[in-house]
Amino acid sequence: MKAARNLVLVLLTAGCALIPGRNLEPGKSTRADVVAEMGQPALSLEGPGGGRLLYFTHWPWGRLTYVATIGPDGVLRTFEQRLTYADIHAVREGMTRDEVRRLLGPPKEIGRLPRQQREVWEYPWLHAAREGRVLFVQFADDGVAKEVIEMHDYERDPENDPRR
Repeated sequence: MKAARNLVLVLLTAGCALIPGRNLEPGKSTRADVVAEMGQPALSLEGPGGGRLLYFTHWPWGRLTYVATIGPDGVLRTFEQRLTYADIHAVREGMTRDEVRRLLGPPKEIGRLPRQQREVWEYPWLHAAREGRVLFVQFADDGVAKEVIEMHDYERDPENDPRR
């Protein structure tokens, strides 16, 4: 019984070690603290009021993108996961590349549909119960989203998962 309890404690402790940003405190942590905890951002954009938005991805296998909002004083304001149900379903036809990038961060892959003259951004993400999902956003050459497709990610099914 004691061995089982100890195993559970070890697993919970190890699990906490895998939570990105667990040591970051909004209002206290600095940009340097964020970079030390998360590594170099995959993307940095101008944020509200002269601050910065720092995006941290877990590609190629991860399905999470975190954004740290840094104030103009260099202090962390917010730290949140962006590939959520609400954010994925906020993407709409008519949005620009910049709007999608600001909302979700950099895509995992960018492809091209030559016949349709469209650029396709791919965002793999996790739905409830860890179901693999993928969002495809197709942009016309003017940078405006023409089609948004969100679907089950069949490549992540156990029989197709290359990590198995």
